[in-house]
Amino acid sequence: MTPDCKAQRPVDGDHPDGNHLHTALQLAAAGVPVLPLRRGKIPFGNCRSCTGRPPRCGGRPNMKAAGPCQCPAPCHAWAAATTDPRVLTSPVWVPVWREAMAVAYHPGGAGLTVVDLDNAAAVAWARESLPATRVVQTTRGEHWLYRGAMPSANAVRPGVDVKSLMQYARWLGPGTGRMAVLPEAVRALLVKKETTSAPGEVASSLPARATWSRQVATGCRHTERYVRTGLERGLALVRARTESGAGSQAFGVARFLAAQHAACPGPCGLAAIGQEIVSAAVLVGVPETYARRAVANGLETAVERAA
Repeated sequence: MTPDCKAQRPVDGDHPDGNHLHTALQLAAAGVPVLPLRRGKIPFGNCRSCTGRPPRCGGRPNMKAAGPCQCPAPCHAWAAATTDPRVLTSPVWVPVWREAMAVAYHPGGAGLTVVDLDNAAAVAWARESLPATRVVQTTRGEHWLYRGAMPSANAVRPGVDVKSLMQYARWLGPGTGRMAVLPEAVRALLVKKETTSAPGEVASSLPARATWSRQVATGCRHTERYVRTGLERGLALVRARTESGAGSQAFGVARFLAAQHAACPGPCGLAAIGQEIVSAAVLVGVPETYARRAVANGLETAVERAA
């Protein structure tokens, strides 16, 4: 579901009058998980049960995923977002709504990604670089909304944050324009910073290499020679990025190679293919953590396209 409903735009002010709860219920009915924000546009603090050592709530203390919490309060920030009207209007949540200064939602929980453009320069960049989509005006810039979820990251470039999974975004109205499908250009933003280290910097240690073979690809319809030829060409592209862009190249190679196996009954040994791409990226200076993220995003993009 997407926030296409005509929910009332929240008004920031000192006298909440129930509008925020009304907005939250409309969004929830449209399938958008919501939560209240206090002054400063931040979530309300956790209850005593959730702040105990160890936490006694039994639900989301580590913020790994959204889900039920054994306490009834709106704890754990984005992970507390819900579409359940019984929770939103519960005796514990209603007083919080009265104090709330804004409504937030969990984009990833609604199958969305928000590209948060924080200033005019960032907006100008988006208009030149990203596909047109639904736009929501913010105080200093714009939110660009796309259909599809992905990992979140801050400062992917100057003035640009990506909010989707494990983050919240403030609800500022439905926006204008037709929402587009999440493009690869946005996914690639997460690896733009993860390029080759500057000369003289110490690169990550080379991870153990996993070799693709028929043993790990029992359901692949391709010959071993076909797969190895394509993989070696892709690895050569990554190794050639000795100055910059190896992380982005690894993303593209992983996406392309995974797409070749979309019609295979599987398994096709994509994990081994991915490991070889990671090794190639690390060899030219990409930190291993960044290389793994770029490759994982590339593989996932190809799988989502095939689904």
